[in-house]
Amino acid sequence: MTIFCSHCHRPLQAEMSCLPARAKQAPSASRPFRSTKSASKARRDQINAELQALRSLLPISAQEKERLSYLHTMALVCLRLRGAQLFPPGLAPPAGPALGTELLSLLPGFLLVLSADSKLVYISENVAQVLGLSVVELLAQGDTVFDILDGRVGEDVHRKLLLAREEPGREVTFVSEMRTSKAFRLQHGGNRVVAVCGRFVALRWPPSPSTTAFLALCTPVEQSPTDGEAVSQDDIFQSMHLLDMTFIDVTESVTYHLGYHREELVGQSWYSLLHPEDAALAAAQHRAVALGAGAGPAAGTAVLRVLRKDRAWSWLRVWARRDGGCITCTCRCLREEEAAHLRARQPRAAAPP
Repeated sequence: MTIFCSHCHRPLQAEMSCLPARAKQAPSASRPFRSTKSASKARRDQINAELQALRSLLPISAQEKERLSYLHTMALVCLRLRGAQLFPPGLAPPAGPALGTELLSLLPGFLLVLSADSKLVYISENVAQVLGLSVVELLAQGDTVFDILDGRVGEDVHRKLLLAREEPGREVTFVSEMRTSKAFRLQHGGNRVVAVCGRFVALRWPPSPSTTAFLALCTPVEQSPTDGEAVSQDDIFQSMHLLDMTFIDVTESVTYHLGYHREELVGQSWYSLLHPEDAALAAAQHRAVALGAGAGPAAGTAVLRVLRKDRAWSWLRVWARRDGGCITCTCRCLREEEAAHLRARQPRAAAPP
């Protein structure tokens, strides 16, 4: 029986004659694509040199540059390139070096700028006070706004950004959890809920996707005036009540928020301002505070609608506590989106019976 070579299909005795040809072909075919250790090292050294050159151009301190990883370096470079495209040297950005630490500290949140395709363009340095992450650490999560938000709200956020882009100047608000540091999550039991309120603005004429930016202020939603954190006084007012919730006193800032003067409210019942659908919820909060029932500060917290002097309804988050024979309420004004988020998570202990 004759056995044939599987390669050249000649009798087995001829198989040896085909081996040298194959042996000669293999090295020559692979030689142009062969990678040596020295070539790989040269490429790595070249990449490292390029990254070091990019890092040296970043407008941050030498100490911060030393701590940057390659990922962080590239993230910052991309952020700066997108910013340079939207805000050329001849056009002053709406938020930049001119916003010093003192001015940023007065804001109730941090500033955010997005490109037309939702890419991160600018994040103010005070983001660390809200999320516990520096700008560099936040950029490591990704380069779009969706990378720093809770993925469950992605579709809603995308829809609102699209609406805002189609109608420049129209203000939109969306509420979502934002990624935070591990230390923040351990302290607060999770990520921080933030309300993002902003609008698309055409930076140059004629407007186009490359010259349009979404400018927004991001403020914490869960922030409480009693949790020891710095809270803006612009969106809160305080009131004092008898145990039956009759107004004894109220801060003058109530005029700005609800339109009433102090004298108009003193002697009136808190319940006269409440939306009928929220009366039972307010009563449950009232009983918990007056009788000392419930556990923890959540027992004295509720999200309610109150009647403004102009007959419109305003959403308030109300923190109530008993001080001897009085009840003190600290009220923070909410946007409708913030109120909806908080109402969905209202503690069952505070729900109406």
